[in-house]
Amino acid sequence: MYQSTSYVLAIDTKTELFDGMYINTEEPIYSFRSVDFENKKLLILAGADHKTGFAPTEVDTYKKLEDLAKKYYPKLEVLYKWNTRDCITLDKIPYIGNLSSFSPNVYVATGFNKWGMTTSNVAANIIKDNILNNENKYSFVFNSLRLNPIKNRTELKNMGNESFKAFITNRIKITPDSISKIKRDNGAIIKLSNKSVGIYKDLYGKIYAVNPTCTHLGCLLTWNNLDKTWDCPCHGSRYDYTGKNIYDPAFKNLKRYEIE
Repeated sequence: MYQSTSYVLAIDTKTELFDGMYINTEEPIYSFRSVDFENKKLLILAGADHKTGFAPTEVDTYKKLEDLAKKYYPKLEVLYKWNTRDCITLDKIPYIGNLSSFSPNVYVATGFNKWGMTTSNVAANIIKDNILNNENKYSFVFNSLRLNPIKNRTELKNMGNESFKAFITNRIKITPDSISKIKRDNGAIIKLSNKSVGIYKDLYGKIYAVNPTCTHLGCLLTWNNLDKTWDCPCHGSRYDYTGKNIYDPAFKNLKRYEIE
């Protein structure tokens, strides 16, 4: 699996809104739905997704969503914006069932592919039936021990290439070459005493330095200037600019360095 990041806007359209939820079928995918909030109906627009670990920009994410919404609601006001991550399987079908052939009483439900509210209910019913030794006619579709994802060779190859870059290639192509070249409120990985160091320089010029190696399996992290986080391109772990772990599968913080 891999992690995918999606972006969301909560919008006051300044006009009457529809009920329900709508999603398009072509790429790129966007979803529109309305929600009641503080005596007002807001539009929730989501999309602009990308594989977690690649540096996003405002133009490619929130602005893209806002520009889309303005086609239908030109007088809108964006009230809130945020992003979230989801587990994506290679064949786009969730894993639900036994964790492995050697652990018959341990179950897994993951890879919901951004359909968590629906698939979590499916998972609960399948796992419940497994525990009670009841037959579930849908369990074979989500078999967590299947090998079918290997058929998606193109995406598997892409993931392999991206992991190789995170482990090897990106460690060679490190820029800039000094802290002074990093702008305020920005971050980057540089070489100090032949060691890779992740640097974030805040608005006042204060330096936050960390070891930019993911504590999960050792991939080189990338700086996400949109959220001011260090993100892992291999498995989606994330850390804030101080090195504190904020998103799994990693659960340890990054090592911090003192930079004068």
